[in-house]
Amino acid sequence: MMLLLLVALLLFLRGCPGLPFYNGFYYRNVMNDRGYGNGNGHGEGLFNGVKLVVETPEEALFSHRGANVTLPCHYHYEPGLGSPRPVRVKWWKLGEEGEPERDVLVAIGLRHRSFGEFRGRVHLQQENGRDVSLVIRGLRLRDYGRYRCEVIDGLEDESGVVELELRGVVFPYQPRLGRYQFNFYEAQRACEGQDAAVASFEQLFRAWEEGLNWCNAGWLLDGTVQYPITQPRQPCGGHGTAPGVRSYGQRHRSHHRYDVFCFSAAQRGRVYYLEHPEKLTLAEAEEACLEDGARIAKVGQLFAAWKFQGLDRCDAGWLADGSARYPVTHPRPNCGSTDPGVRSFGFPDPESHRFGVYCYQTS
Repeated sequence: MMLLLLVALLLFLRGCPGLPFYNGFYYRNVMNDRGYGNGNGHGEGLFNGVKLVVETPEEALFSHRGANVTLPCHYHYEPGLGSPRPVRVKWWKLGEEGEPERDVLVAIGLRHRSFGEFRGRVHLQQENGRDVSLVIRGLRLRDYGRYRCEVIDGLEDESGVVELELRGVVFPYQPRLGRYQFNFYEAQRACEGQDAAVASFEQLFRAWEEGLNWCNAGWLLDGTVQYPITQPRQPCGGHGTAPGVRSYGQRHRSHHRYDVFCFSAAQRGRVYYLEHPEKLTLAEAEEACLEDGARIAKVGQLFAAWKFQGLDRCDAGWLADGSARYPVTHPRPNCGSTDPGVRSFGFPDPESHRFGVYCYQTS
């Protein structure tokens, strides 16, 4: 009976005009001496010509996976107010590539609540009364994107957008069975299994600008299938076509099958080629890394080490997916192509073929 009365009371309060309700937070309207809400006792109010202004940076912020980052957001009033007054602050992540928006944090004064995958990882900086910058701890691969900071003062609300980019690398990926084996959902799992995520179009386009040249079509995060060409040739659109990112458009996420472009960000761990007295089978390679206090590296980890740690080695080594690869930052004779990159031997037989091994050790 008491529970039913409590539920009825909460429903009543939510409909009460004097107690606005947002995401589980109540806040109280402050009445000034003229009867207007949200006044500060000095005749200033939202209905007295005072403008709320929210400021966020125009340039994107760059960080790396595992780092802590602050997304700046400040607000003020024009003309200025003599004393602070209560506001509600909301941060959410805008939808990227067809994904829905995601609530990040709401706050009133010192009270705040975080949501979903951000729970326990975010808080407001609040270095001064009008600093509502968002602090995110332990950045993850999917944390990149655009965040909206909204400040609400009664009926007045203003917002700004902060763009967060992770330093990363895009790489094409296909499974042991060969090209064009993944539907979209299998492609997502494949990237996640290699310490990566399905790349966005913006990430692929940036990689193309940096020289990524790949003729096999792959899934992107928005459900399109595309591929980047810097050197047009007959199997890749023809000799007479211009360089660019070719698109097959939207494909059916369950029925159509392609490769995938994965995105892996810079990391704090270390990838290294294990010096070992003899070449190894895949099972022996996995065990050798464990004995060295590490784990066999994943494809995304090797690409990130090549891109951001300058890993350069001409020796082929096993990786966790059963492929054999090696990273080259300084091309030289007898070391593959004349361009920098991660060379691949494909998926050799794990029992009859022997290679070295690349290990990953957390810092």
